[in-house]
Amino acid sequence: MATSNFLPDPESGQKLKPVKQVNLLTMFRLGLFQMGLSMMSILILGVLNRVMIQEIAIPATLVSLVLALPAFVSPARIWFGQMSDVKPMWGYNRTVYVWVGAAVFAIASFLAIQVLWQLNLAASNTDGWVWTTQTIGWTALLTLIFAIYGLAICASGTAFAALLVDISEEENRSKVVGVVWSLLMVGIVVGAIISSSLLRQLTPEAPIESLQTAVNRLFIIVPAIVFGLSVVATLGVEKKYSHYSHRSTRENRDDSVSLGRAWKILTASRQTGVFFTFLLVMTISLFMQDPVLEPYAGQVFGMPLAESTRLNVFYGMGILIAYGVTGFYIVPRLGKRRTARLGCVLVAICAFMLGLSGFTANVAFLKSSLFLFGLATGFLTTAAISLMLDLTAAEAAGTFIGAWGLAQSVSRGVAVVIGGSVLDIGRRLLPSLELAYGMVFFLEALGMVVSIWFLNRVNVTEFQTSAKQAIASVLESDLD
Repeated sequence: MATSNFLPDPESGQKLKPVKQVNLLTMFRLGLFQMGLSMMSILILGVLNRVMIQEIAIPATLVSLVLALPAFVSPARIWFGQMSDVKPMWGYNRTVYVWVGAAVFAIASFLAIQVLWQLNLAASNTDGWVWTTQTIGWTALLTLIFAIYGLAICASGTAFAALLVDISEEENRSKVVGVVWSLLMVGIVVGAIISSSLLRQLTPEAPIESLQTAVNRLFIIVPAIVFGLSVVATLGVEKKYSHYSHRSTRENRDDSVSLGRAWKILTASRQTGVFFTFLLVMTISLFMQDPVLEPYAGQVFGMPLAESTRLNVFYGMGILIAYGVTGFYIVPRLGKRRTARLGCVLVAICAFMLGLSGFTANVAFLKSSLFLFGLATGFLTTAAISLMLDLTAAEAAGTFIGAWGLAQSVSRGVAVVIGGSVLDIGRRLLPSLELAYGMVFFLEALGMVVSIWFLNRVNVTEFQTSAKQAIASVLESDLD
């Protein structure tokens, strides 16, 4: 049974109406939104990338740049977050932003695939990929649509994250985050299964018309499901559970923190820069294979589109298992930094195995390597997130979480660009596709080794001391 808390009005100090404490069922319902986001990521990085690189033969560098745009517009998250703080829509600070953003990215994903077919038509009039007026025009439009898609993800995702803060309290926040994060991984598995089921009739020799029909249907059904999940996940939650209007006045909220003040706090500790760099290198190394994995399965292993998409099931299951085991058993025994260091080593080994699998031409070896890669990824990210919370000053939590989130979003975009670019370079310079794809995975392993060097220089105690001093200094300057 849900409990209620009577919270004081920050202006008058009087008791306001009770706000219920969020229950477990509602936590799982909220997780449906994150589940939907990961299903969309399967469409973009599990289906669209394969269609663009293999079936339409667009250069991988160009594909990676386009697919990275949603990450590169991530600084807009700060603006959308402030908007949801101070400009309610239809009486809601968060819910309507979530719904509008979900509607826009669902529509944008379908428009993107329609533009892609026109780009294919324009490119088919030439011998191989050639820049013409038509290909430039359609590429520019595709880029614009992906930028809009990214902005919609920013708006919806940021408002949803803020809603999680609004409805939770210190004693149950970790539980809320744990449930929602787990469903994010479930979405990868569900999205891969749905996508592969809708594409299973396609063969590598299928004509472009059959491919177009199947992919169009996929990009109608899945975005519609995701939008529906977004509505079901958040319907009535803000009105019933949000503490936002009770917790503080506008003057005390994060949106009143100026950029100058935030920058002083962020740069006060050398450790902030060290950990920021570790996050950049680690995340780039972790996701470099994102744009090339499905084309790798298609071109090197001869998998049809449906089967290559289903590879995400093995990856997602590995992550899910690792989340449960690492958080409850490994981190408490080894500690956060030692677990993260071991995670980097495991990811490097598994990336090397993924590259090696191409030379064996053994599909079972590829799938088992990908499952182990998922385990290692879940192992590492659980430890890194736990360490990240230790390196977040409670007095300026929004500022630090924003910095860490920005590091992760930008580095994922950079990782996609690097992965596609390295593949193109490898295909030009190396004698076989196995070596070209292998170069991406081997570079990924090398990046993980480099990230250990930065991790070894992270000092939580030093950070906590210098950050508190900086925050106190900023507050004193405000009083002066």
